[in-house]
Amino acid sequence: MTSTINCPRCTSPVPEELFNAPQEVTCPTCATPLRVRVYPALWRELPRGSSGERITVEGQAACFYHPNKTAHVPCDGCGRFVCALCDVELHGQHLCPACIESGRRKGSLTTLENKRVLWDNIALTTAVAPLLLWPLTFISAPAAIILAFYGWRKPRSIVPRRAGLNFIAAIVFACLIIAGWAAGIYFLITKGME
Repeated sequence: MTSTINCPRCTSPVPEELFNAPQEVTCPTCATPLRVRVYPALWRELPRGSSGERITVEGQAACFYHPNKTAHVPCDGCGRFVCALCDVELHGQHLCPACIESGRRKGSLTTLENKRVLWDNIALTTAVAPLLLWPLTFISAPAAIILAFYGWRKPRSIVPRRAGLNFIAAIVFACLIIAGWAAGIYFLITKGME
């Protein structure tokens, strides 16, 4: 299987001998400088997906969404017959696309997560944002530490990121604020005793 890569400027095909060249090359058509890096997967044959079996026997159950395809399983949500193409297996249940979408909209599919609470961001914001109104830090600093420890064991973001750093930063900022309050109170007490 031969795949083509086109020049980003003139959209003409780049010859394969220019792929993975050790130095920058120029497009033969428009002379644009190019560096084309290609992995061997570009030439690998892709496996064909299942398109579902066509109905061959009269009276055979058909897919609700594709009447000319053989039914594979009934949907566990609505009971409609679906073909292999429409079947979505989610934690041992077979669901049709309509039930997946309906469950996503209603929030009834608890196993289908598309968002999470970012406790690390909440803890860091609770520690840092009240610095603008410093009297609030008396309450927000301990709250930030509590939120950081509470959220530490909660599921992290669906998208990979370094949430642990935000937890640590929130705890450090909160401890510094508490130390500042302690130093201020100590200073006021010792100043009042003079």
